[in-house]
Amino acid sequence: MSERTGTVPGASVRGERPARSLFRRIVLINGLVFTVGTLVLALSPATVSARVQLTEIPVLTVGLAVILTANALLLRRSLAPIDALTRVMARVDLLRPTDRLAERGNGDLTRLIGTFNAMIDRLEAERTASSAHALAAQEGERQRIARELHDEIGQSLTAVLLALKRVSDRAPDDLRDELRGVQETVRSSLDEVRQVARRLRPGVLEDLGLQSALSALVTEFSETAGIPVTRKPGRSLPDLDADVELVLYRIAQEGLTNVARHAGAGRVELTLDASADAVMLVISDDGSGGVVREGAGIRGMRERALLIGAELAVTSVPGRGTEVRLTVPLPARVA
Repeated sequence: MSERTGTVPGASVRGERPARSLFRRIVLINGLVFTVGTLVLALSPATVSARVQLTEIPVLTVGLAVILTANALLLRRSLAPIDALTRVMARVDLLRPTDRLAERGNGDLTRLIGTFNAMIDRLEAERTASSAHALAAQEGERQRIARELHDEIGQSLTAVLLALKRVSDRAPDDLRDELRGVQETVRSSLDEVRQVARRLRPGVLEDLGLQSALSALVTEFSETAGIPVTRKPGRSLPDLDADVELVLYRIAQEGLTNVARHAGAGRVELTLDASADAVMLVISDDGSGGVVREGAGIRGMRERALLIGAELAVTSVPGRGTEVRLTVPLPARVA
């Protein structure tokens, strides 16, 4: 992250410091209220004796109440934007879209709100850039490991399998069955290595496209986890960027992995559909639901969604399963 010098956007470069300006405004409001109250008492027929009479106490009480009420109303109106700012600050999450406050009100609080909005913009931009860098490095490392598994370990296991085949053909009968058992073990290990390599680097996504990659992912998930997955038909997809297709694939992969690990589901539905302005990926299950705290898997999906400007919504009702919905906006078409 590059170092920054100078002032923060929206800060004191546009005027005096917000704290000093707010202090000055409160002093002016209080001075105005008390000045008006003093003038009213001075110009009104009401008088106060040197020794306060009982009949004068109600007049003083009413005057004091009016002054305090006017002061409170003016201060409340002046400081109202701080409540809205506090509510937004309490729900800020850089993995979710954050509301921006309208820059309205008096000048000092407008500068404060503008500085807060600029801070959120800067933090979200930095988080998106750092996430993109980290995920790109992660994808590169996955591809490197997948190549090593396929090219080195896969070839080594294949060579071992062929050597065992030659030894088994020349071995005595009492050792042949044992050697064949070892062959099957090596063959199973080779299949597992290839499956891991495919999960790390979805070559079918590059070769055959997103729909075929999702079909292969669903088939492999059903065979491995033993949970049937229903692919609901959707409308044909528009041409998508490679980054968007990769994010859709990875989120579908992570969503199915979460179902296998945590949901206790007996059935899963996966839908990839498109509308005029968005592409929707929906993964729903009939598991236990009731997700209270988002783990690393869901937060990783949110980070990926932010990279392409998508919105991820997770709905989890206890006893009624969980639904993961990713909405990817499409660029506006030029007429």
